[in-house]
Amino acid sequence: MAAATIPIVDFAAFDSGSNKARKVIAQQIDQAFQDLGFVILQNHGLSSTDVKQAFQRSKQFFALPTDVKQLAPHPPGHTHHRGWSGVGREKVSQHVYDKDELKHLRHVQEIKETFESGNTTDDMQPNIWLSEHHLPGFRAYIEVFFQKCADLIEQVLKALAISLNSDDETILSNNHSRQLYQLRLAYYPSVAASVLRTGVQDRCAAHSDFGTLTLLFQDANSGLEVEDPQRPGNFFPVPSIANTVIVNCGDLLERWSNGRWRSGVHRVVAPPVDRARTDDAGEEILRSRFSIPFFAAPNPDALIEPLPGCWNDADKPRKYGPITVHDYVMMRMEAIR
Repeated sequence: MAAATIPIVDFAAFDSGSNKARKVIAQQIDQAFQDLGFVILQNHGLSSTDVKQAFQRSKQFFALPTDVKQLAPHPPGHTHHRGWSGVGREKVSQHVYDKDELKHLRHVQEIKETFESGNTTDDMQPNIWLSEHHLPGFRAYIEVFFQKCADLIEQVLKALAISLNSDDETILSNNHSRQLYQLRLAYYPSVAASVLRTGVQDRCAAHSDFGTLTLLFQDANSGLEVEDPQRPGNFFPVPSIANTVIVNCGDLLERWSNGRWRSGVHRVVAPPVDRARTDDAGEEILRSRFSIPFFAAPNPDALIEPLPGCWNDADKPRKYGPITVHDYVMMRMEAIR
């Protein structure tokens, strides 16, 4: 059986190309989401300079002393996703349902730090920033980068609507009008490979994303793996390809599409050996890794029910009843407490 790979789609013509060209791109994304839940976009609209600067800002932030980063702390709990979280603060435990295994997993520390921000107009989750004198220009650039990512989300949502032959290509994006999104800067410190490969600690356990779409920019040190839907439990590595962005479907979009689009399971593990170095004792030491995920979800009051084109009364019945985004998120959060 051939190894699974994520399709690469040239997105250049979607913004200004012919209707025919836009339709072809939409169909390619649609097929990738049906098969795997992931697609890699090139010529996606964010320049290499945009992304390079975002990574530079991220590295500058995480290089700050801990006592400075603590001046912009992530609030306690799971409802206000803003500010800095230190190593071991977050623990992903999705897709584990055995109580004993879940108890063990939650004691396995995740070796990563994060900084999260959102839309400047989001009154429900106000941003938490360092003072300007600690990191000049950081806030201003991250706010600009946030909006560029939000603009790309809108374009991909329009492509998905086109793939359903919808008369209204804004049928999905209109429900994201408030752009209540989450931009995360993630830093995975250097660590001994044996620590991850023996399960003593990890970087990010297998999970799917709650929302509709996620953008992911990753550096050259990779480590991202995606589950092969044809071989559950088997994961394949995702290469780092310059000037591309990985886009994946989330749980809410799978529900909205009546299961047409797949919410892909993924994880961050020890990357290949060539992404490591060896210390004086012969221990394989993994290089640090930086990534920038951008999580999108609809407006809280949006009603999620199977989209036209994703069901019919003959052979594709509705799998899910209607639910608001707010109620869906609360249901999911309650399930992981």
